[in-house]
Amino acid sequence: MIPFAAPLDDILFCLRHVARAPGLPGWDDELCEGILTHFASFAEGVIAPLDAPGDAQGCRLENGRVKMPDGFRDAFAQLVEGGWQGLTAPEAHGGMAADHLTAACVSEIFSGACHSLQMVCNLVPGAVSTLTAYGSAEQQAAWIPRLAAGELLSTMCLTEPGAGSDLSRIRTRALRDGDRWRIEGEKIFISGGDQDLSEGILHLVLARSGEAADGLKGLSLFLCPSEDAEGRNPVSVTRIEEKLGLHASPTCQMAFDGARAELIGQEGAGLMAMFTMMNHARLDVALQGVAHAARASHVAAAYAAERVQGRRADGSPAVLAEHADVRRMLDEQRALALGARAMALTAFVAMERGDSPALVDFLTPVCKMFCTEAGIRAADLGIQVLGGYGYLSEYRVSQTWRDARITSIYEGANGIHALSLATRGLKSPAGAEAFAALVAELGGGTPAVTALLELWQARRAEVLASPAPAELAHDFAQMTGDLYWRAVWARIAAAADAAGEDTEELRRIAGTVLRRPVPVPLAA
Repeated sequence: MIPFAAPLDDILFCLRHVARAPGLPGWDDELCEGILTHFASFAEGVIAPLDAPGDAQGCRLENGRVKMPDGFRDAFAQLVEGGWQGLTAPEAHGGMAADHLTAACVSEIFSGACHSLQMVCNLVPGAVSTLTAYGSAEQQAAWIPRLAAGELLSTMCLTEPGAGSDLSRIRTRALRDGDRWRIEGEKIFISGGDQDLSEGILHLVLARSGEAADGLKGLSLFLCPSEDAEGRNPVSVTRIEEKLGLHASPTCQMAFDGARAELIGQEGAGLMAMFTMMNHARLDVALQGVAHAARASHVAAAYAAERVQGRRADGSPAVLAEHADVRRMLDEQRALALGARAMALTAFVAMERGDSPALVDFLTPVCKMFCTEAGIRAADLGIQVLGGYGYLSEYRVSQTWRDARITSIYEGANGIHALSLATRGLKSPAGAEAFAALVAELGGGTPAVTALLELWQARRAEVLASPAPAELAHDFAQMTGDLYWRAVWARIAAAADAAGEDTEELRRIAGTVLRRPVPVPLAA
């Protein structure tokens, strides 16, 4: 087994020289590096060793309560003691008030060390953001300090047996009960729906406070704690799903039997409030894809550098990495991992800058699609590089693939994001125009990027004019992601001198990316 090593140098390179975080007002580069270095050490020493045994042991349901794998409770206690659960929470509520860009890099390292534990812990920043944006002063004071202190973990309860991506079909009801509400219904696919790490759980539940005929307008968002002053709330886990991967992350079916709850935000505006949490989660999932791509690339490169196989032209023994086809796969893994990270961090920098929300809205689905598919592809390539050993569990690339596979499905299936990009994403021109300007800036006049940008503009016009944009959505989304990826690699090549001993390697890989064949026009 090849131990997990946080890709700290690559993260800092992308932050500084591709996403250009030091240009942000008030950016403290030294502080960011210190935080990431400290967390990387913690992740390598405490979190990563739990990944393999947690996958093997999984979670279990005992007497209606979820039991996490051995060692997870102690690791979470250390995570809390270090203050990591309150990283982005306001200082007034006991948090560190770190910027979301630094927190994103921490999240990538966390996912690479143990995606399952990250899944259970990392809905808290989204819950804090939702409370900050929509909660009353009383709600913020009541809940954010407890989330920041690790007393509570949080969930996002949307999906139902009859309502997956179509939230208008939600049937879980919120009924008035004096000054508060009670929740009746069932939710499925709830990550961390129960666990034995924190003292309690704050469920954010999307429920119907209006009539079914009201559709999305009848949905409201509610805070539903697992326990309150009256004791245990009637929220129960009816089963833990048996999954392909993420065995140490409990995915629960939940029953709400008149559970006590309080409204957050305005009645009937629940979807808007929930999207605050969902948008955070989608970019976080993009970084999960990056983490898996980086992990698969690291394992494959380390193995291929040591595995003796075949001979060189002079008859001396060769290692796998010296064979052309293996080198091709290793280069693709590296290109996907570093490029996807640069794409996601560039989006986070735009979010921190705050001057182009339309650009962030456009980049979010692009990053979610490209980065998650990059993680799956890189893991698949890792299995191929290792050959028979990749198909075994020993080197754990198979676990990387299993854990990565869900990322293109949850937080909005990638096909739905492609459809959204081709419809809502293009109807308002501000986002697409800002994206085109960003690509031109990143490309820096590189001919391959300029040519593809011109072709993308033509396809954009074609999709926008089409009476059936859904038919063109997949190809357009793929082209958009590919364009963005090439553009960041053009900047990586331009900044390669800052990469030290990796300079020539980055330039070589950039050449393979930028020389890829340009897709043919849709009209062909």
